[in-house]
Amino acid sequence: MEKENRIPIVVGVTGHRALRAQDEGALAAAVRAELEKLRALCPDSPLVLLTSLAEGADLLCADVSEALGLPLWATLPAPTEDYTEDFSEAAKARFAHHCARAEQVFVVPDTEAPPDNGEMRSFRFRQAGIYVAAHCHVLLALWDGGEGTAAACGTAEAVDFALQGNYLPANGAVPCGGAAVIHIFTPRGERGGVAGTVRVLGDAEALHDTLCKTDELNRLASETDPGGRSVLPAHAPEDTLLERMDRVRACAGSLSSGYARRYRRVLWALAAAGALLTAAFLLYDEAQAIWLILVCGALLAAAWGITRYAARSACHRRYLELRALAECLRVQIFLRYAGAAVEAADLLTWTQREETAWIARALAALTAGPPAKEPHDVSAYWVESQRQYHQAAEKRAAHRTRVSDRVVRAALILSVALYCAAVVFELLCGGEICPAALPVADAEVWRTILKIALGLLSAVTLLIAGYYGNLSLARTRSDHRKMERFYAEMGGVLARFGQTDAILCRIAREELIENGNWCSYQRDNTPDISI
Repeated sequence: MEKENRIPIVVGVTGHRALRAQDEGALAAAVRAELEKLRALCPDSPLVLLTSLAEGADLLCADVSEALGLPLWATLPAPTEDYTEDFSEAAKARFAHHCARAEQVFVVPDTEAPPDNGEMRSFRFRQAGIYVAAHCHVLLALWDGGEGTAAACGTAEAVDFALQGNYLPANGAVPCGGAAVIHIFTPRGERGGVAGTVRVLGDAEALHDTLCKTDELNRLASETDPGGRSVLPAHAPEDTLLERMDRVRACAGSLSSGYARRYRRVLWALAAAGALLTAAFLLYDEAQAIWLILVCGALLAAAWGITRYAARSACHRRYLELRALAECLRVQIFLRYAGAAVEAADLLTWTQREETAWIARALAALTAGPPAKEPHDVSAYWVESQRQYHQAAEKRAAHRTRVSDRVVRAALILSVALYCAAVVFELLCGGEICPAALPVADAEVWRTILKIALGLLSAVTLLIAGYYGNLSLARTRSDHRKMERFYAEMGGVLARFGQTDAILCRIAREELIENGNWCSYQRDNTPDISI
């Protein structure tokens, strides 16, 4: 994982331990075919196998992944000696081989509270099943489709963990499931059926969207310099997971900034096209400049081209989603650095999971690994840093609001002045309402000039409204003010009570909700032309 700034496509594995010898060839072929499909669908993404390397299906999948040149992450339910005590000698040798080639090998942390009956072995296996299901994009299940027992952790329970999130974390988080399952039919005992038959359980369309958007980011990441500075302090101890998350965050943030600039240029171009079109049509109508009808057509074509460019480049969607990913990863980085026993993916709102499911899976994939070794203080790097950021951002939003207000006010004053001038002209010089007290030659020409001036001023106002109206400046400024006060309060709470998981979760949840709200109202500001 050294210097990797892409999100891995994580394929979890669950399956029966006792495979029938006559089925192993068909099962291996089916596993290979499914992994090759995933690799073809995501050509720019590293594909990783997440497995507990249990005897049977897990080791079979590990063998296939090695033949395909795919890395694996070994998630063990217990230390090696305890875990493999009931393995056959051949299975122990295969287990040791795959552990030696694995990128990371670790004992999974407990997700649930330990049982009161002291039965730890089955509990540990259950925690491993939960961990694999919760940290993969898709779960590969070599399974006969039979039902399991809720208290145990067989393949049926692991499938349920992935699809429904049917477990209760000790930290109070509410899992939502959502990982799709590739079910490869694996007969047991005398049960009939064709080994290797494949079907997808869960939302196949959502899985495809998640994989494609993840691969899209990875392709963009390979084409760009991530830039940006690390959010971690310079003296932070070595932590491979943190470093990878930070690189992905920096890359997503840099890409988001680039697409934000492109999005704003599109807004300016559309606003300008709308204003010029209004002005051109007004001149065509009032000044009888017939040739301007061609200009109107050209401006309409230009506006259509701009909207097509915006749609093809997906600049608006990428700006929002990559910004959301970067913000979620920054929260996750500080949670891990603080040693909190909670993951950002578990704190996302239902709306965030629905609107950006691929980000939730990305967070889960990037947090797969050994727990943090020790907690560190984050009050300065997270809370105070965010307070300062929102304070500065509110000032920037306030400045842009003042500029917008001044322009609109100036346009209003000019409109009133022109209106008054038109009224005075009509009362004194026009002769249409009452006899002209100050008759002028070519009154109709002056009347036309006043109409055009008022129309052009309206076009300029349309330009300003078309751009600043899509930036939601008032809402943005309000959000920054609220979040600055929130972080100021949380800084005091941390100083009084210390860095507890409950306080860290409160900070993380509020930040994620604020980010989700921002994305929701910005999502409505799709580039379009309004005339």
